[in-house]
Amino acid sequence: MMAQSLSSPPAVLLIGHGTRIAAGVAEFRELADRLQQALPDRTCLAGFLELVAPNLPEALEALRLQGFRRITALPALLMAAGHVKNDIPALLNDFQSQHPDLKITFGADLGIHANLLQIARERIESIEAEFGPDHRRGDTLLMVIGRGSSDPDANSNISKITRMLWEGMGFGWAETAYTAVAAPLMADALERAHRLGFARVVVFPYLLFAGRLAEQVRATVAAYQAAHPEVRAVVAPYLNNHPLLVQTFLERLLEAEAGQGHMNCQFCPYRAPIVGREHWQGAPQTGHAHDRGHHDHGHDHEHPDHGHGHEHHDHSYPTPRG
Repeated sequence: MMAQSLSSPPAVLLIGHGTRIAAGVAEFRELADRLQQALPDRTCLAGFLELVAPNLPEALEALRLQGFRRITALPALLMAAGHVKNDIPALLNDFQSQHPDLKITFGADLGIHANLLQIARERIESIEAEFGPDHRRGDTLLMVIGRGSSDPDANSNISKITRMLWEGMGFGWAETAYTAVAAPLMADALERAHRLGFARVVVFPYLLFAGRLAEQVRATVAAYQAAHPEVRAVVAPYLNNHPLLVQTFLERLLEAEAGQGHMNCQFCPYRAPIVGREHWQGAPQTGHAHDRGHHDHGHDHEHPDHGHGHEHHDHSYPTPRG
């Protein structure tokens, strides 16, 4: 096929993590379909880091074979941790080095965004109905569950989201916990929060789609509820598809193509010496050592520290370098 005209817009590649849970894959593909509907004059394609086809190199190759020589890659990930700072750029850099006539622009993670906070509020409100007409937020504890990462900057963003929902919605107390890697883990946080004496607890998984993490949250809360029958603990729906989510991706697309997408440099351990992560500063950018194809290697969560950093220390999400 003929190469893409320089006057035509770049293709859009939406990058998901990938999961073995069919519902999560379906939800991600629905997001990709909604993004395509919002961009009828653009070509949009979904690709995955692992577990699901097409993987990222396959998706890039499909767009190249269609004649595209400019691609805007958008990570469908909530925070900039190992995948956004290392794994995806390493794959994009590698693919572009093999195809020097190709220009790939990498967009920003979703990050802390007013749109996502609005979605979070809706999800939390939807589960509060289970408490009945006498429900009072001032007598209820909110616990926000993040994915968990070895990157302290990503973890701190979950704490900020918790604080904004706590103050904005008026809960009596709020706590932050994580599914893995970072402390406190969910089970520990629920037991500690139990000492505060709240009879009602709302647990909100700050996750995009269905997957093992959402299942883990529900199982952990069920175990807590069984151990403490005097408490009513409910799990709010995760973020999932929403018009405001599509709108946020459109914003990230415009920012990327205008060269306005930026990481947070202030607390990035790859750029600055952060307490406990000093050895990360200036580390070379590498990706996972394991197979990035469709092999199921037993998880679909944020990976712990593999000791790698990233080379674009201006954090501006530029076109990956070959």
